[in-house]
Amino acid sequence: MNRTLRRRCGRVAAAVLLTATASLAACSSGSPDSGSPGSGSASSGSADRTVASPAEVVGASGQDSVVGPVAVVHPADWPMYHRNIYRTGEAKYVTPVSSALTKVWDVKLDGAVYASPITAVGVKILVTENNTMYRVANNHVVWARHLGAPVPGSALPCGNIDPSGITGTPIYDSHTSTVVAVALLNNPIRHVAFGLEPVTGQIRWQRTVDVPGSEPGIDPKAMQQRGALLAVGGHLYIPYGGLAGDCSSYRGSVVDLDLNHPVSGALSHYTIPTSREAGIWATPGLGGAPAGGVLLSAGNGATASTGTYDYSDSVIRLVGNKRADSFSPSTWREDNAADLDLGSQGPTTVAKWVFIAGKRGVAYVLDGAHLGGIGGQVSQLNLCPSFGGTAASGTTVYVPCTDGIRAVQIRSTGTMTVRWHAPSAVSGSPVLGAGRLWSLDTANGVLYALDPATGLVRGHWPVGAVSRFATPVVWHSQVFVGTLSGVVSYSWT
Repeated sequence: MNRTLRRRCGRVAAAVLLTATASLAACSSGSPDSGSPGSGSASSGSADRTVASPAEVVGASGQDSVVGPVAVVHPADWPMYHRNIYRTGEAKYVTPVSSALTKVWDVKLDGAVYASPITAVGVKILVTENNTMYRVANNHVVWARHLGAPVPGSALPCGNIDPSGITGTPIYDSHTSTVVAVALLNNPIRHVAFGLEPVTGQIRWQRTVDVPGSEPGIDPKAMQQRGALLAVGGHLYIPYGGLAGDCSSYRGSVVDLDLNHPVSGALSHYTIPTSREAGIWATPGLGGAPAGGVLLSAGNGATASTGTYDYSDSVIRLVGNKRADSFSPSTWREDNAADLDLGSQGPTTVAKWVFIAGKRGVAYVLDGAHLGGIGGQVSQLNLCPSFGGTAASGTTVYVPCTDGIRAVQIRSTGTMTVRWHAPSAVSGSPVLGAGRLWSLDTANGVLYALDPATGLVRGHWPVGAVSRFATPVVWHSQVFVGTLSGVVSYSWT
């Protein structure tokens, strides 16, 4: 970067996220990370293996005001789960696929990658269940930061991840130039948020972010931070659900952390008003709402055949830590009793509508200005059981059905029609970019590229074993996939 550009970039007062223009792109390199090719292993001799001591993680002075020079996010970056606050999963400013794909990365890390990769100011970030955050470039590790011992499965009341460390997708907050992840730490078991500088991996701060112990019906050991993090208006939203098996005492909750004062600022929270369960566990976490605030989907709660409505099996809009609006199917009691709730998929904004589906197999379109309360949907359609995150472009939403992705068109009236149905194996949470819809056959570890208009398969490539909720990331002329052993990337020209 020349001196004129460097001075210009230093004067930028605010990061431009998602809608950045080509002129701002000049403030970032716009090219893949530089660095000498390495061994493709986390143990590469060129990798920075620094592990922070407890004294280092807050910073030399202990100050927690982290607002500094604001970094401009490159227009092609993917700084959070499915790229933006509305979780549409559509890449911008990428090179269209015009040639065969070639594997360019196969980097082994120190644990399973359940979270989506992200990119921030051109830097590729991954996190593992061993509580390590990595910067990866050109098929090697640039730096690694181990944040503390993960929790073995034997120390938890149930669950299907062993060990449990960082499960929810981290986020790059452009206003503080910080990547934030939440790790499950051992001895004692607690959830801790860490803020890191993405280029160097310097740990800036840490904060315990468990739901306050005064909240009844919550055992911290039974709470899982699986949903992706969301940053809106200087606040970090951290969703919590339960462990696989629905054991012990947990209640779906959202913790709100002030990113401008992450250590000293007050924590607030919202908890679903049920006696038990109603986990907020879908991998997209929370998303932006058309009417303002944030949206979440809640799983089945304790209320079934009798009892007062408890906002389980629902879509809820929060403003701050207050519930402002909600929707539940008229079948919410039956859904709760049969574990057929909406909590398996994140709500998606599609124009003025909110789309949601779940385990029962019924999809709903809601009015974004008024979610409708119990049974107040604009339309519904028998579609498919759905788990994970959708992608959306225009008025089309691409739904991760258990028997193959479906493309659903939402008409101006809010009614739905199915445009196409992908092969049954292609069921992973999809994303759009480079003229393709990208998804995974998660059972067999295969990446697929589909034609977004027709659903026809345009190619498929092996990536190795992945988690059930793995989702790709598209950046420039590459597609990245986190695996149970590291990260794999394919490229085109």
